[in-house]
Amino acid sequence: MSAKKIIKQFYNLDLAKDDNAMSFFHKDCKLYWNSSKGFNALDYDGIEAMLQNIQKAYLSFKYKLSHLLEEGKSVTARYTIYVTPIENPDEEQPLAHFISIWEIKKGKLFKGYEISQLADEDPASLKSFLK
Repeated sequence: MSAKKIIKQFYNLDLAKDDNAMSFFHKDCKLYWNSSKGFNALDYDGIEAMLQNIQKAYLSFKYKLSHLLEEGKSVTARYTIYVTPIENPDEEQPLAHFISIWEIKKGKLFKGYEISQLADEDPASLKSFLK
């Protein structure tokens, strides 16, 4: 399976509901994430803990891709994450905008580089992340 197909399958998950999300990650994976709150470096266990926290806080956690580009074993994705918080189950809302670059090893997400910023609800901003 191509790296792009693997990444697309991952970004089609609803992380708040999918108990098999960690099956996409290589056991030696690393994620380097620059967010509006600072830098984080996560390994497999750190990613697993983050996913467990997502499942506790959200009823849904979905990716809406605007771009998905493949070069060799690397895939770049641009997307917005939309969530439905447990505290507000009737409203899906944008959480953050991301650009991620993933390297694939043995069919798994191996090394990721992400940059993100909190989403605003400005229609022009949100539309820029739609195809």
